[in-house]
Amino acid sequence: MNVIWRTLLVMWSARRRLRREGHLSPSEVGRIRVTTLPTDLDVLRHMNNGRYLSLFDLGRWDLLVRTGMAEAMKRNDWYAVVSAETVTFRKSLELWQRFDIESRLLGHDDKAIYLEHRAVVNGEIYARAIIRARMLKRAGGTLSHQELFAAVGRPEGLPDVASWVHEWAVASALPPTRAEAPSLWE
Repeated sequence: MNVIWRTLLVMWSARRRLRREGHLSPSEVGRIRVTTLPTDLDVLRHMNNGRYLSLFDLGRWDLLVRTGMAEAMKRNDWYAVVSAETVTFRKSLELWQRFDIESRLLGHDDKAIYLEHRAVVNGEIYARAIIRARMLKRAGGTLSHQELFAAVGRPEGLPDVASWVHEWAVASALPPTRAEAPSLWE
């Protein structure tokens, strides 16, 4: 709920852009302009590290709407959940600083979809996040890529996911939800 008004504004704006500009190809980079607000800051007066991931959600919503995937998800009662994410920081974003959130689909494997988000100021990357998301059905179960691509089309020219992204996904994974996962510190 901490960025609900921004989320609604981004979704409304994405729908307008979709009507004006048409669908964004799933392999294209989506861009939205954002400003660092006082509610985004921490005690050091720069954007809080946790807020980056919340604002990168805005880029994901823009991408979902403008590629037509949000409509397919709504129509078929599907939803996505983030199963892993990592963010790397280069420079701080300050109060009232305008920046672009750039978002793109990196690709997929047999279980997940991978996305990249960047916070960019004047063409320079300030932060980058890699997201691993699973597609699920509200009726239960995981959405297969065959079902997804049947509904939205398979993106042409989508590169293979970099090997380090797969290695990160494996290294950061927790046990499945039905398996035991005791909190034991080594």
